Amino acid sequence: MEKKAVHFGAGNIGRGFVAEFLHNSGYEVVFADVLTNLIGQLQSNPSYTVTEIGAEGEHTFTITNYRAINSKDYEEDVIKEISTADLVTCAVGPNILKFIAPVIAKGINLRSNGTPLAVIACENAIGATDTLAGFIKDCHTPEDRRESLLERARFANSAIDRIVPGQDPDAGLNVKIESFYEWVVDEQPFQPHCHPDIKGVRWVNDLQPYIERKLFTVNTGHAAAAYHGYNRGFKTIYEALNDPTVNAEVRKALAETTKLIVEKHKIPLGEQEAYVEKIIKRISNPHLEDTVIRVGRAPLRKLSRRERFIGPASELVERGHKVDALLAAIEAAFRFQNVEGDEESVRLANTLKSSSAEDATKEITGLEKNHPLFKSVQAIVEKVKSEKASI
Repeated sequence: MEKKAVHFGAGNIGRGFVAEFLHNSGYEVVFADVLTNLIGQLQSNPSYTVTEIGAEGEHTFTITNYRAINSKDYEEDVIKEISTADLVTCAVGPNILKFIAPVIAKGINLRSNGTPLAVIACENAIGATDTLAGFIKDCHTPEDRRESLLERARFANSAIDRIVPGQDPDAGLNVKIESFYEWVVDEQPFQPHCHPDIKGVRWVNDLQPYIERKLFTVNTGHAAAAYHGYNRGFKTIYEALNDPTVNAEVRKALAETTKLIVEKHKIPLGEQEAYVEKIIKRISNPHLEDTVIRVGRAPLRKLSRRERFIGPASELVERGHKVDALLAAIEAAFRFQNVEGDEESVRLANTLKSSSAEDATKEITGLEKNHPLFKSVQAIVEKVKSEKASI
């Protein structure tokens, strides 16, 4: 019998990364999304292409064997698909997990006992599948069915790493994507059953080192380059990292996160430093044509408590380390305001304008007032607010 996966989020990551893996592993993919035009395109086109871009050139693959459902208008159809699926994945953004949880919960509730449904969230956030599972169990599963939930579904956290740059205006469904990838998934939740068969996934017993190494290296470095580059007037990440000042700031920030990764997860220093060099080379790829605005968008999420700047900086100061470079990146991120097409940058500007520095620091970063990092970030907020007020 053919395997079936339901994937929430038919955007570039969903079509170009997750669906490529699932297609190559023999799954029929059922896309679920609320964007009517996108679902219509998928329904009317039997295939699309994924072009992998790397230093060695470009390679194009064709994706077929998929269907698409508008989950807003045809929720019952999505629920039925989940009730008979082998796997549910998502790439919708961490803030949207609470909105897809009710539909997934209803589909899980229709399942009979047997091999549990595998649920894997593919998001740039620590513990995203745990977050989704919490919404499903605590908010949308009948109380008398909660204890037996794991008989019907198993939830595994994952760490994903692949750059999806801005796409050509006339690309349609076709996706350009970086050739490098990493998709690491915790295999423990599936025991005593087998984990899903997905080619290219690395299954591990301890996911945390992989999640934090990726978030605090790839995401920290990428975002630091974007925010420093944006504030110096560069258009692309490639241009930003070709600037000696931006390049140095990114390297200093990653030197700080390297300390945390090495101390906390016992990864050899040489191995982590080599990883940093590989990441800087990857995000500097001129063929990706990745813009600082695309990478910098959603600054409120990226400045939040467990994310790429505040997360490592808070742990480092708790360990007695200096975080001057991370604070410089945080300051650059606070200056990413009122950027066209980015709602969070507008909300950031409004919050800084309407709130005191102390309140804004607490609201945006989630730091406790007595945390040793709080006053340093508050000083940055005061500085940015005063400069904006004087313009």
